[in-house]
Order: sequence, then structure tokens, then C-alpha cells
Amino acid sequence: MPRVSAKRQITLPVDQCREVGIGPGDEYRSFVADGRITIVRKEAGAARGMLRHVSGDPSVSDEESLRDALDEPAP
Repeated sequence: MPRVSAKRQITLPVDQCREVGIGPGDEYRSFVADGRITIVRKEAGAARGMLRHVSGDPSVSDEESLRDALDEPAP
């Protein structure tokens, strides 16, 4: 059974990597939900079109948008 190293690194079993198409150098994302870690291989273009329905508000500057996102008061 694989173990977590002192540097918190893990080795994924080869058969599982082959099954899901993970290879050396691939990028991945990891998520924690319900006390479990899930590893997902990143796929180019997977999010393409995800925000297609969102339209920007040209009256809001980038700075105002960033302040709002960071929940900072306006100067």
C-alpha cells in the first residue's frame, strides 16, 4: 500500500493512472469533500464556454471589481 512521504508526497498506483489516463507531467487538481481527497486530471479546454452566458458590466473598472471580490471598502 502506498504511503505519504515526509514531504506529504504520494505515489499513484500505475494501474490506476493508466485507467484514468494520467501520465508523467500531466497537471491535476485535487479537492477535499466529505473527508476524502479526489484527484482529477486537468484537460485542456474542459472549461471552454463555461462563462459564455456571463456578460461584463463596462461601467465597473477592474480595480472596483477586484476590491469587491476581496471585500475591501472603496477609498
